Amino acid sequence: MEEKTSLDVLSEKVSEILQQLYDLKGENEILRNELVTLKAEKELKDQEIEKLTELNLQKDQEIDEIVNKIESILD
Repeated sequence: MEEKTSLDVLSEKVSEILQQLYDLKGENEILRNELVTLKAEKELKDQEIEKLTELNLQKDQEIDEIVNKIESILD
């Protein structure tokens, strides 16, 4: 059985570290893309929430107007 030299062991370790680096860079890119997608989805949802909130306020105003008309009729 052949014993590995210190240089061989070091070379293997460096290769392992480089492979881990490439793997992590790939994973980082995937996560970065996912983050961009999620931010875009959040922006769309925020816009929809704002639109629905405004619509809700309009409906509340309409209800207040109806209540006021009813009260004026009853008075």
